[in-house]
Amino acid sequence: MKETVSLKVALLPGDGIGPEVTEEAVRILKNVAEHSGKSFSFSTHPIGGVAIDSEGTGLPEATLEAALNADAVLLGAVGHPKFDGRLTSERPEAALLALRQALGGFANLRPAICYPPLAKRTAFQPERVKGATVLIVRELLGGLYFGEPRGFEASGHTAFNTLIYSRHEVERVAKVAFERARERKKKLASIDKANVLETSRLWRAVVSEVAKNYPDVAVEHVYIDTAAMRLATAPASFDVMLCDNLFGDILSDQAASIAGSLGLLPSATIGGKVDLYEPVHGSAPDIAGKGLANPIGAIASAAMLLRFSAKMEQEAAEIDHAIEEALAGGARTRDIAGPGERALSTREMGQAIEEALHDVRDRKHSYHGV
Repeated sequence: MKETVSLKVALLPGDGIGPEVTEEAVRILKNVAEHSGKSFSFSTHPIGGVAIDSEGTGLPEATLEAALNADAVLLGAVGHPKFDGRLTSERPEAALLALRQALGGFANLRPAICYPPLAKRTAFQPERVKGATVLIVRELLGGLYFGEPRGFEASGHTAFNTLIYSRHEVERVAKVAFERARERKKKLASIDKANVLETSRLWRAVVSEVAKNYPDVAVEHVYIDTAAMRLATAPASFDVMLCDNLFGDILSDQAASIAGSLGLLPSATIGGKVDLYEPVHGSAPDIAGKGLANPIGAIASAAMLLRFSAKMEQEAAEIDHAIEEALAGGARTRDIAGPGERALSTREMGQAIEEALHDVRDRKHSYHGV
């Protein structure tokens, strides 16, 4: 009899396309539970713009309590243009920052993979992007996004933010990045702007110190502008990229060019009380409710949830393979469909990946004689 593992997941679908893509991720998680003998429970809670509309705050106490009491949190997306005129603290994005801070996850893992069937759908010549698989490790609780003081002067004509990092903040995220690099190609690029910023000089010094404990990992220090250029011209030259909060946010979106669409990118935020998983894309309110969203980023985030929170590496790998197989079989949503290719709806793409997941399992059982 298979060992039963109970996993309590708090679902925060959020705004725009968040509910649509989250639904497909949950479909896959339920499929995994059914076929693995595990027990997963799900509870759904509001966050972001929908929470502001219904409860007057982007992060209701009940939502935060549910997240803190869960084994993992799966989030969709937050944000809507109708809140753009509000103070920063009153916008949906503030709820996400507050959630991250409360959960305590300081390391954000954002992989970007060039799937072979989509190589021609990227901005690159296929030979330049072939084999590219980049993992961006982004520091998530420091830097410009959380530094104080911040705000506007009384006149309203001047605004200010504070970029601040401590040795401890850099050291702990660097260790995560080196551990991931050790499991991959043993290559790490630390991204900074040490020729201009004091915080980057500290960043570079601390990363260099941490590197001494990982002699098997080759380390290079790369200025952010050079890193952006290399990511745009030679993405396969990178493996693990260690970034501060701002640089990691920017470069991880740029890395979507490797995959072919922002809708393909997942993320995991680890290191705190409860780990948080979410696709990298935004809420895309212009296509919300139309079945046009790509759920792969959310489904791949669910695979990361199984890998890190449930310690179900085999099942996580099966989902990763199912995504590849669905794409190899021609499954495309509008954002990755080429001329003449049929574009699947959000739900149809989820179904295609679920069917591919069955095929992955069947072949594995056949191979092992089960």
